[in-house]
Formats: sequence, structure tokens, C-alpha cells
Amino acid sequence: MLIGTILRSKGSDVATVRPEATVRDLLVTLATYNIGAVVVCDEGGVIAGIVSERDVVRRLNDRGADILDAPVGTIMTTEVRTCTPGDNVDGLRMTMTTHRIRHVPVVEDGTLVGIVSIGDIVKSAIEELETEKASLVDYLHR
Repeated sequence: MLIGTILRSKGSDVATVRPEATVRDLLVTLATYNIGAVVVCDEGGVIAGIVSERDVVRRLNDRGADILDAPVGTIMTTEVRTCTPGDNVDGLRMTMTTHRIRHVPVVEDGTLVGIVSIGDIVKSAIEELETEKASLVDYLHR
């Protein structure tokens, strides 16, 4: 299965924030959309980083509540792994597992076109297994 197949079923909406937004603003975005990570884009829409709930919690622990008024750019991960709609889900699953990544932006021709989470990847694996099971059961009952 390809990443584009996942995006077709889940949609391509991606919540983004600017690097200069405050962590407090980031928390509003996370809560409003009920998501675990937000892509950080500069004014031109280029990915500058990604920031997750886990990043916020760790920085709160390290620096205290003052971090809430700091810019998102000070806590975001700047080395962002991305994928394309044409990438294979199995390969991305291995990358996410190996590097302990839960969210990967999907980029096509330099443009952010979606985001996939580890939950999306697991759901696609379950759907594939269910399809295979149905095919095998059908084959056995012929």
C-alpha cells in the first residue's frame, strides 16, 4: 500500500504553526484539532520543523512553565523526516519504528500535502490483514 492511499481515506488537512508562534498557541492548535503533532512552516510554507505533545512535556520538565510563552521554534525538531504519496507504507513503518517517530509530513514537489501518524500506518496494516484473511477464507470455502 502507498502513503497516497492513506491520505485519500484520511484526508490531506495538516495543522501548521509558524516558528514564532508561542508554545501556548501551539497547545491551542493541538487541543482544537485533537492531534499529537503540528508541522512548523515558515512564511513561505516551507517545513521548518515539527513539534509534538512530547516535545512540550519534555521542555516543560527541563525549563518550567516559562516555556509556554517561548516561540515554538525553540522547542521544535528541526531534522524532519518526510515521505511522499508514492512511498510504500511498509518502508515508512520501518523508518518510524527504527527512529521512534510518530508523525511524518507527506511532501510532493516541495509542497506539504498531508501528514501520517503511526496510528494511520497501523490501521492500514490491519486493513491489509483483514483483506488477506477474507480472501483466504473465501478461497477455502470454494
